[in-house]
Amino acid sequence: MHFTNAILRVPAHTCASGLTTVSLGKPDFARTREQFTHYVNTLSDLNLTVTVLPANPDFPDSHFVEDTAVVLPELAIITHPGAPSREGEVATIEPVLSRFKRIERIRNGRMDGGDVLMVYKDFFVGLSARTNAAGIDEFSEIVEPLGYRVHRIEVSAGLHLKSIVNYIGKNTLLLNAAFSKHRAFSGFDRIVVASDEEYAGNTLWINDTLIMPIAYPRLLERLEKHGLPVICVPTSEFKKMDGGLTCLSLRF
Repeated sequence: MHFTNAILRVPAHTCASGLTTVSLGKPDFARTREQFTHYVNTLSDLNLTVTVLPANPDFPDSHFVEDTAVVLPELAIITHPGAPSREGEVATIEPVLSRFKRIERIRNGRMDGGDVLMVYKDFFVGLSARTNAAGIDEFSEIVEPLGYRVHRIEVSAGLHLKSIVNYIGKNTLLLNAAFSKHRAFSGFDRIVVASDEEYAGNTLWINDTLIMPIAYPRLLERLEKHGLPVICVPTSEFKKMDGGLTCLSLRF
């Protein structure tokens, strides 16, 4: 799982009109762009080749590109987003990914990429408000012939599975207390995130470096003991729209 490329999209001036389940106020557009630029530079500094797509004001959530596709070494799967207002986002992602990968598609079921966690040959897929059983069935039909195992995880709270659990290298998961004893994760070492720092559980693992949101000191201390370099970046404006670090890019 060594990443060499990332695809991102510039936040549009309409980003404050996107979907959110939290009440943290509207994001400031200028600050959103500043934080996005910081994110882009961080990935570039880690030697990823970064493709930055132009803003798409018709789709206020479209800078959360992770929901539009799942990228494997063998191919890319274009999803069918669970929110009807986001369905059109996939049309502009597919031509870009097709330059790198063979394309498959989720056609009938619903799936957001934020519900899909890949750890080597295992996929943990959230059954959530945005990803349904039919979407997981279609996904399984594509990936299981390639030797992958699919584990369904019911997400009863939180927008996506990756709001709850993320892989941070060294056979370790970062996850919320409610999922710390889930049988699907029994083969991993686990770091449980405190309830008041759960947002920072959406920490991004890139080639044995961890990128985490700034201002979560207790989790930072624990991650530093994990033995990998940690980079803290600002995410306050994305948090207002249910967005985290994994949401902002497609990595492969």
